[in-house]
Amino acid sequence: MRFDRPLAIGALLRRYKRFMADIRLDDGSEIVAHIANTGSMAGCATVGSKVALSHHPDSGRKLPWSWELVDVGGFWVCVNTALPNRIVEEAIRSGRIGPLRGYKELAREVPYGARSRIDIKLLGKGRPCFVEVKNVTLRVGRRAAFPDSVTERGRRHLEELSQQVREGARAVMLFLVNRADCSALSSADHIDPAYGATLRRVQGEGVELLAYRTRPTLGGITIEKKLPVRLD
Repeated sequence: MRFDRPLAIGALLRRYKRFMADIRLDDGSEIVAHIANTGSMAGCATVGSKVALSHHPDSGRKLPWSWELVDVGGFWVCVNTALPNRIVEEAIRSGRIGPLRGYKELAREVPYGARSRIDIKLLGKGRPCFVEVKNVTLRVGRRAAFPDSVTERGRRHLEELSQQVREGARAVMLFLVNRADCSALSSADHIDPAYGATLRRVQGEGVELLAYRTRPTLGGITIEKKLPVRLD
């Protein structure tokens, strides 16, 4: 996935109200940026961190700046949770995600379950396949970990994936590790033990767990390799 336009560089002054951040750009000006991330962004919102932003001056948005990346230990990390579905869609269409190859149709944001929309639905290869995508930015040791805050919504998504398996479909929980410095994916039981317990249970019920690591750069984000999922 390529960014639509060159990114601007700045330094984080503060994040507040979950969706807003004050940034000092390299030219010295200070702007307010929108951040599409409802999580805690633990380890990714340190004051003074170098950040990369996209600018949308003609969009009519109240905040034309969007926070895309943050430098953590010399690695860019993608914090914009609006991007993973696009990244995964492009990767599926290009055949970069082996377990999801061979489907003839791909649809995004399809209503399913009680009151949800599945991120990606695949058709044309036997039973339908429902794919939920989660953006992972938290790192614990050498592993990526999800979630970075308590997520009742995330647990509901797992339950709905399990229900699809019971109804005869294929269901996949795909964790997109949007940083290049992790060697495996684990559940963040120290943050949300209920999510971890639900994840283990639905895996036993037939929900497939996949994790892929990306390498974010100022030019774009590329899926780099498949990671093992370790729930020990």
